[in-house]
Amino acid sequence: MTQPTQAGDASTAPRSEVEKIKDASNYLRGTIAEGLADPLTGAIFEKDAQLLKFHGSYMQDDRDLRSERQKQKLEPAYQFMIRLRMPGGVCTPEQWLKLDDLAQKYGGNTIRLTTRQTVQYHNVLKHQLRPLIKGIDEVAMTSIAACGDVNRNTLVSNNPHHSPAHAEALDWCLKIDRHLLPQTTAYREIWLGDKRLGAGKEDHEPIYGKHYLPRKFKIAIAIPPNNDVDLYANDLGFIAIVGDDGKLEGFNVTVGGGMGMTHGDAATYPRTATVIGYTPADRIVDVAEKVLLVQRDFGDRGNRKHARLKYTLDDRGVAWFKETLNRYLGWDLAPERAFAFTTNGDQYGWLKGADDLWHLTLFIQNGRVKDWDDYRLMTGLREIAKVHQGDYRITGNQNLIIGRVSDAAKPQIDALVKEYGLLDGKHQSALRIHSMACVGFPTCGLALAESERALPGLVTRLEKVLDDAGLAGEPITIRTTGCPNGCARPYIAEIGLVGKSAGKYNLYLGAGFHGQRLNKLYKESLNEDQIVAELTPLFAQYAKMRDAGEKFGDFLVRRGVVKAVVEAREDFHG
Repeated sequence: MTQPTQAGDASTAPRSEVEKIKDASNYLRGTIAEGLADPLTGAIFEKDAQLLKFHGSYMQDDRDLRSERQKQKLEPAYQFMIRLRMPGGVCTPEQWLKLDDLAQKYGGNTIRLTTRQTVQYHNVLKHQLRPLIKGIDEVAMTSIAACGDVNRNTLVSNNPHHSPAHAEALDWCLKIDRHLLPQTTAYREIWLGDKRLGAGKEDHEPIYGKHYLPRKFKIAIAIPPNNDVDLYANDLGFIAIVGDDGKLEGFNVTVGGGMGMTHGDAATYPRTATVIGYTPADRIVDVAEKVLLVQRDFGDRGNRKHARLKYTLDDRGVAWFKETLNRYLGWDLAPERAFAFTTNGDQYGWLKGADDLWHLTLFIQNGRVKDWDDYRLMTGLREIAKVHQGDYRITGNQNLIIGRVSDAAKPQIDALVKEYGLLDGKHQSALRIHSMACVGFPTCGLALAESERALPGLVTRLEKVLDDAGLAGEPITIRTTGCPNGCARPYIAEIGLVGKSAGKYNLYLGAGFHGQRLNKLYKESLNEDQIVAELTPLFAQYAKMRDAGEKFGDFLVRRGVVKAVVEAREDFHG
């Protein structure tokens, strides 16, 4: 049962323009259908672009063509990104084949695996939106709430070889995701042709209400010792506590993580989540709902830059949040239990799981699935899906697991892997397999600098520097984003690069290796040559002066290269 608003009703408190658009949208309908029917433009109406996010899509344009089209007095080359909702990142081979087919028809022959364990298409034209969404619906998939001011795709550790707890955690992930799914019928009406509600009837959102949330909301479930979903970067996190028998007992609860910030605005900052207590496993859905409701009722609806849960938590305090959450729950969280993370990467190659099945983790650089002249990745995955009887699992690091392969089926899958030269990560450098980038140019409208197209070349140059320093096998996390929104979670990478302008990046250093501590600004507005020049002596020092087992980020903090970020609001910019 949802709780009443406690701190200024959402309908009367100061509201941003986006809040007004949501209020007037008739549960996310707006005039999207009318905009789709307009043949005179490749765009939809400006206000509807905000609502479209709730349906899993962003309106964008090809920025490589923007200047030339302006010179020719043409409208931008409008196109759309479609993101699917895939809780836990799991799909069947049949579903993967459909995703592949839709990519050939509407997605420019490529699929992008995201840091939130799902897939997205770019370059989709307006008239292709409906057939694409109908296509994913045919295989019981959806894009509803993949974007927008709602709970986004729920993450879970999905390397299932450690213990039976992985299957239990995935089950709880699916339950949370279903429970927090918006209930509006607008999605099926607009995209799938379902009939509208009867006359005089109105949609009802039992959890979100007509205002939905102040901003996006992200949930992740991690299973120690591997923080492969970067749990601390999420608004709400659940850390699995596994008993000696390998069974899941419950979860520590974390709140207040988030990556986005704005250049030059010290009031905005990334934040790592705070552990606030423990819940038995059978109450996890209740906890997820009530944390979301606290943010629904107390989040800032007047300033979208200040609307994430991290700011609600810092403004009002952790003690206030716990007290309010316990009141919403009607019971108190228990004290947190002991746990330890030691890594946040994927484990590549073939591994046999607790389910006695095999799981093959493939390295997908920056999540880009396509065919190159010398690397037929997309074709290889397609051919595997045609014979595979298990599942496909997208990781929080933009990689792909060919999951649940029997002993009998393994030779056939392995032969296809070798035929198409698919990369398992074992023959890549430790730096490359710990790298991630957002899409950036040419499709993201927020990008200030290249990201996905720039990082591989930079990694190649840094591999040489690390090799010269005797650090070729040392795992170091490096992440790049084209803007400060932080989609590739750069602020919890030991080396974080955030786009500042064309060809220029802010360099952040000193995060914890397994995502538990933010990094800090080291140098501003560097080009690639300058980035390499700054990191070269630091790598040399690390090789000579590190303690046994010391990670690069920890070394930089110990040596005073950057200060440790303890409290984000005080320390990140200070």
